[in-house]
Amino acid sequence: MIDHLRAVPSHLLQRLASALETGQLDHGFSAISLRFAIGTAEYSDAILSGLSSLASNGISGPGAGAWLRTLDAATASAAKPDVVWSGPFVPGLHARETRWVYEELLSSAKYSIWASTYAFFDGPKAFEIMARTLDANPGLSVRLLLNIQRRRGDTSTPDEVVRRFAEHFWNVDWPGVRCPTVYFDPRSLEQTGPTGVLHAKAVVIDNETTFITSANLTEAALDRNVELGVLLRDRSFSLTVAGYFQALIDKGMLRPLPHS
Repeated sequence: MIDHLRAVPSHLLQRLASALETGQLDHGFSAISLRFAIGTAEYSDAILSGLSSLASNGISGPGAGAWLRTLDAATASAAKPDVVWSGPFVPGLHARETRWVYEELLSSAKYSIWASTYAFFDGPKAFEIMARTLDANPGLSVRLLLNIQRRRGDTSTPDEVVRRFAEHFWNVDWPGVRCPTVYFDPRSLEQTGPTGVLHAKAVVIDNETTFITSANLTEAALDRNVELGVLLRDRSFSLTVAGYFQALIDKGMLRPLPHS
């Protein structure tokens, strides 16, 4: 896919463009000829996929080289990441606030939301804007990744812990009419202690914008705790994050939460 080329570093795009413009890399490109032309095998899959997509659209040789230089220039001029903070106001510190960023992103989603959090309190309040946006937009897909924590001393089976969590989530925590698709990490339910937990705190909107933060979906984290995050308006990065989450689902490492 052409989108894959956006993940290729600038210096490699420039080498690739030169190889195409001079004819060093012709229509019969392969992994070997590509490595010879740009001096490395890194990103070869992304490059070959991108060049094939360009060729299928009638863009090859010098034309493809010019297209790559345009892509590189556009990527270089892309908006820089925003620093996002929670906590006490510090005079002279120019950064966006965590709650504002969360609410702005969730309200603006048109096609898809990926949202991952380790903890949340007061579900109806925590998920209010996400639920409102989902209800208002029939074409919106929402995938919510949550950690299920076994309470200390609870000897219930993992299935029973998940059942209780699902019943409370769907009947109490989720405030909307339409429902998201929810996934959890089953490793946190091991009775001998978790071998791993879902600890990521991130939001990906429309595969275009990603917000990564230390803040959970709690009032304290959004407003009072000292939390740090970064907001990136980068399609290639967003696709990578969403793709990683999807791969965990496809491999069964994240499992769907049943409806009660």
